[in-house]
Amino acid sequence: MSFSKIYTRSICALSAPLIEVEVHISQGLPSLTIVGLPETAVRESKDRVRSAIINSGFTFPSQRLTINLAPADLPKEGTRLDLPIAMGILMASGQISSEQVQDYEFVGELALDGRLRPIRSMLTIAMACQKDQRALILPLENQEHIQQLTSLTWFPATTLKTVCEHFSNTKKLIEGQSIPLQSHTVRTSDLSEIKGQAAAKRALEIAAAGGHSLLFRGPPGTGKTLLSSCLAGILPPLNSHDMLDIANIYSIADQAYMLGTRPFRAPHHTCSAVALVGGGTQPKPGEITLAHHGVLFLDELPEFDRKVLEVLRQPMESKEITISRASRKVTFPAHFQLIAAMNPCPCGYHFNQDTRCQCSIDQIKRYQNRISGPLLDRIDLHIDVPPISYKDMQEQKPEDSTTVQQRVYQAYKQQVERQGIQNQLLNNNDLEKYCPLDQHCQRILELAQQKLNLSMRGYHRVLRVARTIADLDLKKTIQTKHLSEALSYRAPFE
Repeated sequence: MSFSKIYTRSICALSAPLIEVEVHISQGLPSLTIVGLPETAVRESKDRVRSAIINSGFTFPSQRLTINLAPADLPKEGTRLDLPIAMGILMASGQISSEQVQDYEFVGELALDGRLRPIRSMLTIAMACQKDQRALILPLENQEHIQQLTSLTWFPATTLKTVCEHFSNTKKLIEGQSIPLQSHTVRTSDLSEIKGQAAAKRALEIAAAGGHSLLFRGPPGTGKTLLSSCLAGILPPLNSHDMLDIANIYSIADQAYMLGTRPFRAPHHTCSAVALVGGGTQPKPGEITLAHHGVLFLDELPEFDRKVLEVLRQPMESKEITISRASRKVTFPAHFQLIAAMNPCPCGYHFNQDTRCQCSIDQIKRYQNRISGPLLDRIDLHIDVPPISYKDMQEQKPEDSTTVQQRVYQAYKQQVERQGIQNQLLNNNDLEKYCPLDQHCQRILELAQQKLNLSMRGYHRVLRVARTIADLDLKKTIQTKHLSEALSYRAPFE
């Protein structure tokens, strides 16, 4: 046989499109040509493949070899095509049998001695392979990245020779075993470590229960950063679908991720808009996408460049972010929970007429104006974090994160049972259905709208927060106290 076809995968954003490696051996001077938009690492594979085939005990054909990577208009990058190219050459030259190969996909980088080396973005490839119901041959070191895929059949291999022996029925590869997905919580900080700050802890609990965004404002040393770091530890557990979504993102970004945990991203205030949004020649996820189903924490919010902060506005509403390039357009998920912290002024002490503050009114105004009104309007909860009193410092047994998480989970279950989504995701029609107000509440909201100049977005966010407070109180309808508390979180900072 002088022709063969092998299946493998490329990477495009968060997907792994199918690639057909077609190998044709014909008469002519010995040569190897790779076509189909191969990038540098793919073009160099011919030298690795030649050495790997020879050192594995096979013969490299001394004829004209043409390798086509279809579809031809999709750029191919990375070293994952080494193994499928080698298998295609061995099949086309008749050195291994071609039976059943069409039911498999192959990925892996080859060393010169024929060993298989691990590749990046393995989970993305495996998920696409599982969807198409093919078995997967992959390097042994990549096995741990895909063990949570219960519907996938895969065979880890160490060398090119062992893969060939599997298809020659000389020695079969051992099928990989899956491990059930489990959600777990890893806490770097616990609420029990924070003395006092009852109002801030209450706001944190509401934010966790309903998926709301939150802004802390207060002088240095009051616990804003510590409070923010506790949010991921009180969020509801992840389901299996969300866990795989997060793992897929981190696989593409080539970053470590503890499966089953909520991401907590805290970029420094010197980060660029591209670092936050994502991008590059081959677009990679940014901090916004890496915080998908988790927390994006922006400490010292006014110190971020204003243009950087403005990129948050669209993904906070749409829950996705689109990166457009001349040759392609990719969309990354961005269902993140924003939590931010800031000082009230440049020196930090303009709070309740603190005499240590020497900032002028103009300096304070310029500092606070670094955050635009449209961005502040998209943040659900605004809460002051005052200095801790001596009495608060003596608090003996503050409530721990485990206790708070239990209440959060009860409220979360109510939301899912009632409407299928968290309150923060309710659209305008859902608000009318699930957030009815009696006449007294309507009158309160009307007065508040006039006093606070609530925008339509702010009005809807107050209703969502009130619905969450009612859920924490285990009430089916929004009552006056729930609405009043929600409105208190929209009061402007002094």
